[in-house]
Amino acid sequence: MRTPVALFLILLLCGAPGSSRAQGTEWETLNKEVISLSQQAQYDRAVVVAKKALDVAEQTMGPNHPSVARSLNNLAEVYRAQGQYAQAEPLYQRSLAIREQVLGPDHLAVAQSLNNLAVLYRTQGRYAQAEPRFKRSLAILEKALGPGHPSVAQSLYNLAELYHAQGQYAPAEPLYQRSLAIREQALGPDHPAVAESLNGLAELYHTQGQYAPAEPLYHRSLAIREKALGPDHPDVAQSLNNLAAFYDTQGRYAPAEPLYQRSLAIREKALGPYHPDVAQSLNNLAVLYRTQGQYAPAEPLFKRALVILEKVLGPDHRDVATSLNNLAELYRAQGEYAQAEPLYHRSLAIMEKALGPDHPDVATSLNNLALLYRAQGQYEAAEPLFKSSLAITEKALGPDHPDVATSLINLAVLYRKTGRDTEAEPLEARAARVRNMKR
Repeated sequence: MRTPVALFLILLLCGAPGSSRAQGTEWETLNKEVISLSQQAQYDRAVVVAKKALDVAEQTMGPNHPSVARSLNNLAEVYRAQGQYAQAEPLYQRSLAIREQVLGPDHLAVAQSLNNLAVLYRTQGRYAQAEPRFKRSLAILEKALGPGHPSVAQSLYNLAELYHAQGQYAPAEPLYQRSLAIREQALGPDHPAVAESLNGLAELYHTQGQYAPAEPLYHRSLAIREKALGPDHPDVAQSLNNLAAFYDTQGRYAPAEPLYQRSLAIREKALGPYHPDVAQSLNNLAVLYRTQGQYAPAEPLFKRALVILEKVLGPDHRDVATSLNNLAELYRAQGEYAQAEPLYHRSLAIMEKALGPDHPDVATSLNNLALLYRAQGQYEAAEPLFKSSLAITEKALGPDHPDVATSLINLAVLYRKTGRDTEAEPLEARAARVRNMKR
């Protein structure tokens, strides 16, 4: 999973611009507790503490102090982690407004707020709103810190992730490469931040099927993290997971399985059994088994992942929807359609509520439900879902995204099955053009 990194933890630890020692230690202690709880995925407790920190800042400093902006940002970050995007957005916006008014439009704290708001929009699939905020944040950082600063590298990486998510691979690649070059020069070739840039570039090549340049980047990223952080660090687990997924994509299941298993073991030890990253590892290992037709070992892993996510994130989080979809896919693969259908419906409802009706993940949910109906010969029920999925994907990602080709093929298969070959042929031809495009 590629998620632009929010800057709040780094800046939070460095202290907020304009803060005063007179505010005492209570506020600082509360902020540190928010960080700790968030890192442990104890989000409900983190919300309570973050609200208290905000209240202390407002009572002590007044409603428009930079410390209030910092507290607003931190509370928003916790809500974003929970998938409570509607609650997060006005907090980010108020934090940004305070910082622009008090500190000026070109302050580093403004860049932080812009970045974090852009991350929120990217998560929601609101790419047009995310891009100018990422760009403005980058411009502020370059002007204030110079083009070779590590914070500029992080901002470049985040913008690259945005383009990557939209299938805009050509503009993403030079941003990843520049981020990597800055970090290697500023921090040295063995710094964990270098590993992040290497991983992002590897993921870009992986997505495009450029396996030869991707693999050594994954390996170097993993080696750096193991050396710098130790073999049992969660970032090592992420590298192991990504390398395993790389092998999985190519059907190289034998080397993928022990990497997924080691990633899971590290996360359980470092983060505890009920962390979302543990659920990710369980899910990915289950997908590996499902792909190979090993349904018996896959099912309890999918179910355990779902239990973790519902407990930690709540029943309406997008990650819960993804987990429901994965379990439904398992049942569909086995022809257990009655068990699969309500899971697909619940997954779709969560996605629509959490992300809005025009998000690419909603398109995926519609597509998968349509595949279920098509597998049962329920073509009249499947066709409008395939068409809605295609329309959303084209609108959100553009007409030349690889996911559009997949939607076109799925609809074409339905037309073939219903004897509508003349309608299928132009869809298949367009899908072939999209897939053959140089990106």
